[in-house]
Amino acid sequence: MLTGRTALVTGASRGIGRAIARRLARDGATVVVHYARDDAAAKEVVESIRADGGAAGAVRAELPDELDDLVRALPDELDIVVNNAGVVARGTIEQIHPDEFDRVFTTNVRAPFLLVQRLLPRLRDGGRIINISSGVTRAVNPELIAYAMTKGALDTFSKTLAQHLGPRGITVNTVAPGAVDTDMNADWLRDNPDSQAAVSAQNALGRVGTPTDVADVVAFLASEDSRWITANWLDATGGGRL
Repeated sequence: MLTGRTALVTGASRGIGRAIARRLARDGATVVVHYARDDAAAKEVVESIRADGGAAGAVRAELPDELDDLVRALPDELDIVVNNAGVVARGTIEQIHPDEFDRVFTTNVRAPFLLVQRLLPRLRDGGRIINISSGVTRAVNPELIAYAMTKGALDTFSKTLAQHLGPRGITVNTVAPGAVDTDMNADWLRDNPDSQAAVSAQNALGRVGTPTDVADVVAFLASEDSRWITANWLDATGGGRL
């Protein structure tokens, strides 16, 4: 249980972040729901948590540009930081424009780095940092080369932080989902039976992942039960591309 603990989940107004926020709140944590643009979606997440008897509030901030606004709005002490916010860049090396390359690295790498840097003084000893990566760092997809590069950087960030913060009892782990049924993937996955069948055929468990599948893994890493696990990359793809 996470009673008495405070968690920040970035990109928590929809998809995997939303599921993580709701699960951590269900386990007793007070959750800060970070979001970038969709006020209505963030409000719905907070209201759903409160309706279930949990505690939550929302903070709007574009990361990393409005990092100061987010930090000012956070509690003085945190126990759990989940770096979930991210964007996808699709295209081969010939197709990715430099501006798109910069955008995906700014959101997926620069933002979590600077956020953790700022929050380390507030993160209690024995706390948790959980970074959401992707299975594409281990399974090559030329159409996602820039995106995969950002998540590879995040994987290295996690392992290095784990070593650096170990003396404080802070664990740092990475969760790597595969193809998950989220709004971000709706255009090619949710509304495409052929894509669903192809993804399911690539997984040992034979189906498309859900946000809840990933949130439950994050909840374990946030719990006391995971106290002896750090610097790990957890495959949450359902056995993708074995």
